[in-house]
Amino acid sequence: MPVATRPFGHCEDGREVHLYELQNSSGMRACVTDLGACLQAVVVPDGRGSFVDVTLGYDGAPGYLHNGADFGAIVGRNANRIAGASFELAGTTYHLAANDGPNSLHSGPHFWFERLWKLADGPRQNGDGSCQLTLNLLSRPGDQGFPGALDVFLTYRLFEDGRLELSFEAMPSATTIVNLTCHAYWNLNGHAAGSVLSHELWLDCDRYTPSDARLIPTGELADVTGTPYDFRSTKVLGRDIWLVPGGYDTNFVLKNDERVERVARLTGDQSGIWMDVWTDAPGLQLYTAGGLDALGKGGVHHGRFDGVALETQFFPDAIHHKNFPQPVYAPGHPFVSRTVFAFGHAER
Repeated sequence: MPVATRPFGHCEDGREVHLYELQNSSGMRACVTDLGACLQAVVVPDGRGSFVDVTLGYDGAPGYLHNGADFGAIVGRNANRIAGASFELAGTTYHLAANDGPNSLHSGPHFWFERLWKLADGPRQNGDGSCQLTLNLLSRPGDQGFPGALDVFLTYRLFEDGRLELSFEAMPSATTIVNLTCHAYWNLNGHAAGSVLSHELWLDCDRYTPSDARLIPTGELADVTGTPYDFRSTKVLGRDIWLVPGGYDTNFVLKNDERVERVARLTGDQSGIWMDVWTDAPGLQLYTAGGLDALGKGGVHHGRFDGVALETQFFPDAIHHKNFPQPVYAPGHPFVSRTVFAFGHAER
């Protein structure tokens, strides 16, 4: 069946949680839950007749209700950090919760990825063989401390050629910050395979945004040449990681000029599975899960460096750096963004 729906548990107030499955004719599957609109599984062929689940997640609703690891999470209203947990728009200062020292991280602690979203469309198969579903969340005025309401639609679409597309559209009722991303952790050797440090990574990035000890950007756009952040030629993810305290948690400056272009390729060293990232976002956060400690699907323990996130986004703390692209939207000017994860494998 190209699309399926099954029970996935319940919220603490008794509301039912669902898991939606999209499948193409090659057997590739993407599973999404309406709890947080989280990406729960991506199962792809490895070229040896097997299928491999390449993203970290949980087996049911209880894990996603307390998703401290952010597995597969859809992050809003602002992904990443805002310094001082406050910002100014149009002469008004807005205060957010400080949940990462003095700063705001992923707009917590009232995270979008721990809320039940509504099914707006699908799951259904299209005439071209692709299948899709759309989830909706209405973020009320003042939610998480941000001005105005925000009506958010996220469409997951799986294509016959192995592309998984995430399309965001968010309509604000007032001028506000909108910076949305998917915080999936990838392990292309399989979600239970352990460290990803032998994966290979290529990034189409000449610059990155250096940050302070609390991962707040300094405002500089620095050249990657001669640094551990140079992935312009494919290299093993762990080659230079020990030169970066705690591992990579770094924003890279993309060169796509707000067009959907290929910006990254990640390759599993054991499976031969590769994943290309295409996006129109201005930045990409490379996070090698240096602080990961969680039990995932099948009771597997995921520890340090057992997954890698490639989060397409506006730059961290962009609102405080006017030389960064600005994540500010207003009525009549919706946030629209598209990211594609395209999968394939080396011939075996």
